[in-house]
Amino acid sequence: MKFKFKSKLGLLDLAGFLAAVVLLIGFAAASPETSCNGTCGNQKLPFPFGFSAGCQIRLNCTPNGTVLAADFPVQSVSGDTILVNVPAMCGRPLESLRRLFTDNFAPTSHNAILLQNCKIAGDRCFIPTTLVETHFELLDCKPAGKGNISCYSEADNTTSSFINYQNLTTRGCRSLFSAISMESFVNSSSVSLDVQTVRIGWWLRGDCRCSKNAKCIPIAPPIEPNATAYRCQCSEGFAGDGFLAGVGCRKAEPLCNPSNYLSGKCGGTTRVGVLAGGIAAGAALMITIGLIICFIRRRTKLRTRSRRTRNLYKTAGITIPVYPYKDIDKATDSFSEKRRLGNGAYGTVYSGKLSGSDEWVAVKRIKHRDAGGTDQVINEIKLLSSVSHPNLVRLLGCSIENEEQILVYEFMPNGTLLQHLQCEKGSGLTWPVRLTIACETAQAISYLHNAMHPPIYHRDIKSSNILLDHDYKSKVADFGLSRLGLVESSHISTAPQGTPGYLDPQYHQHFHLSDKSDVYSFGVVLIEIITALRVVDFNRPQNEVNLAALAVDRIGRGALSDIIDPFLKPYAMDAWTITSVHKIAELAFRCLAFHRDMRPSMMEVAVELEQVRLSKWQSSEMSIMRLSSSCASSSNSSEKPLNVKDKKHELDSSVGVFSSTASLDTVTNFSPASIENSWRSDQSSPSSSSLLSRVIR
Repeated sequence: MKFKFKSKLGLLDLAGFLAAVVLLIGFAAASPETSCNGTCGNQKLPFPFGFSAGCQIRLNCTPNGTVLAADFPVQSVSGDTILVNVPAMCGRPLESLRRLFTDNFAPTSHNAILLQNCKIAGDRCFIPTTLVETHFELLDCKPAGKGNISCYSEADNTTSSFINYQNLTTRGCRSLFSAISMESFVNSSSVSLDVQTVRIGWWLRGDCRCSKNAKCIPIAPPIEPNATAYRCQCSEGFAGDGFLAGVGCRKAEPLCNPSNYLSGKCGGTTRVGVLAGGIAAGAALMITIGLIICFIRRRTKLRTRSRRTRNLYKTAGITIPVYPYKDIDKATDSFSEKRRLGNGAYGTVYSGKLSGSDEWVAVKRIKHRDAGGTDQVINEIKLLSSVSHPNLVRLLGCSIENEEQILVYEFMPNGTLLQHLQCEKGSGLTWPVRLTIACETAQAISYLHNAMHPPIYHRDIKSSNILLDHDYKSKVADFGLSRLGLVESSHISTAPQGTPGYLDPQYHQHFHLSDKSDVYSFGVVLIEIITALRVVDFNRPQNEVNLAALAVDRIGRGALSDIIDPFLKPYAMDAWTITSVHKIAELAFRCLAFHRDMRPSMMEVAVELEQVRLSKWQSSEMSIMRLSSSCASSSNSSEKPLNVKDKKHELDSSVGVFSSTASLDTVTNFSPASIENSWRSDQSSPSSSSLLSRVIR
């Protein structure tokens, strides 16, 4: 009995010892560096954010699981940014914005702060006033309406990365209405605008305490610019928060798939691997069986779908080749990165060579979509394959297998118009070539608007969607893809459609894109052709960030010469070039009218561009006639450099092309530009008027 008593006592002592160890470990884990609650509802915030006193950057957590910064809902927390929602509200005190300026975070300079009831009128903002008003015009603020919204953002030459609250208060504004945040993309003219959102930058106070494989980024806090503050960022190839007190940096691991899980390539410590090994061994058989069943079901499903798709191809009357998915996969080296030509609004484009062909093709892998089905896709492909115009990129084939939607287009070796306009000074396109590209593009878009039934609206016209072939003949890409359900068209949507800088400003009023939206976007392209400037450039002054706004201002003030591409200046002594540039600028000015009813149709735009292009021959023809007259006494008719009468007769046979929009007297003064020696074959289209004649018939 005595022995048993001692044994029980020993067990109790051992239990007490283990409990003490657990308590010591708990106390160690509860050190000030790590005692931070980072969970709010089902959200887990990364270091150094949390909701308790031990957190270095403390946010608020509501009972319903909403994360707040000051009084504003937090949308997301990333490596260097907190996105905070600022719903539009009339009469919200400006002091509420002041609470976003703390010891650890503040609004960055990539914000446009919208204010109300200001003593000092006028905007100081990188976002055009019309864009601000159209985003918020439906909100009824009384007595302060939409016209009383004032916009503030930091000047371009500011050295601070944050909003200067003191400068903002000098406007004498009493209310914070809302905000628009901006994110620009590296090596791109694209920009993302988030309405009713403030972008917050954050930092930690004190000297740098970054982990290995992380770099320390010094920060100058807006409230105390001389204070020492920093943020850590993992070096390239590493992932984590970069802080010593956080998870630090570790090598970026490959994406995991079932085979990686079984082979142990998905990371984790050895201890965790050993612990998981037993579970993996027990579950291996079940996983294998499950994978086999899934493989069989998927293969059966794909066979059924492929058989059904082939039957639909036969009954739908698809005239273009239908390629098996395996052929497309082989042509693009399994869609390898080295074959990727670029990413677009509708998908990714790859170069490739199909089996049995030496010709390159462009393969567009359409982004996955939820709406519609195979029947709809086949019907739309049938429509796109019926589109035929020399200035539209030709659809060569398609593939709808393995839940993929793939379109095969002709390959355009000279890239995009944007690439040529943005090249180094002195190596750009000449004015006659640019004008020809504009003419051909306008004719292609007009064809889509007028010759197709129902009409096809492009919805994303931009210089990067205008491709150039071997002879610099322009061809419009991505036409009609919005019909494949990739752009919401079945209902009104407030989601942005189109590309910033090219987007119809009235879209924000009606949430509807029309033929006149294409006209506006093409007007921006015309300005690009004249100026070779970026459509959105935050390196320009705030009121000139948007190229359309800059061009409308300069053209309206008669100061077009301020923005003409310097590459065109060597042609300044050419009277025709000066005149034609100004005519195209005036046409672009009308295309950029705010009210869509004030814009011309694409047919009218195409006709005016063709008239300007042909006017070069008109001026040359007059010079030749004068030369012929002066040489008549010393030369017979067979020695004349050009038989003008024959060329005029050639034009008369095609006068009907312009008969619906231009008078006969106007048109017969022009002759085909292709016979002018200074215009190379790569500067004119042999079918430049084919669109117009086809549409009018």
